[in-house]
Amino acid sequence: MAKFVGSISLGLLTGVSYTLSTLSIPSLLSLPSAQTAYNTFLRLQSQSLFHLRTLSAISATSFLAAYLISPRYAQHPYLLWTTLVVGLSAGSDLWFSRDARIILVKENRRRQQHQQRDGASQLESSEDDMGFEGIGATPQQHQQQQQPNGEEVKNAMERFQLAQTVRGLIGGLGFVMSVVGIWGDGY
Repeated sequence: MAKFVGSISLGLLTGVSYTLSTLSIPSLLSLPSAQTAYNTFLRLQSQSLFHLRTLSAISATSFLAAYLISPRYAQHPYLLWTTLVVGLSAGSDLWFSRDARIILVKENRRRQQHQQRDGASQLESSEDDMGFEGIGATPQQHQQQQQPNGEEVKNAMERFQLAQTVRGLIGGLGFVMSVVGIWGDGY
């Protein structure tokens, strides 16, 4: 039973990675506004990584448990190899998307600093009744400070897309291994 749960969750993991890399990220890259793309990408990234990590954990745990609880004659090495491939799949995501996370963290910090500065500027400008936010800044300059850097957002999305492509390929290899292994077991 654990072999089937592992195989199904590994198949879902592969499908989600494939969908992210071929459909979702290219659609986000075509959005006209960096702000919209940035907000959507942050949400997509946080939601998808939660589900991908959950599927990876379920799959790896299932294959390892199937190996450990099987009688000695049924402890096939493909279960360990498939567990290793699932681990590599999760590790590839960490390796390839670390730059994307760094870029987005820097972008997020930059935006928070602007918001803190703008909060202080708003207090000062409201006391002076200047009529716009920020000391010495026009409303257009203030709006430009709030916009995320489009190139950094694009680079982060492309790194995430590469990570999901590699994760999907490695996960697909693991899925094929698990299906062939289950077939070889005679189920």
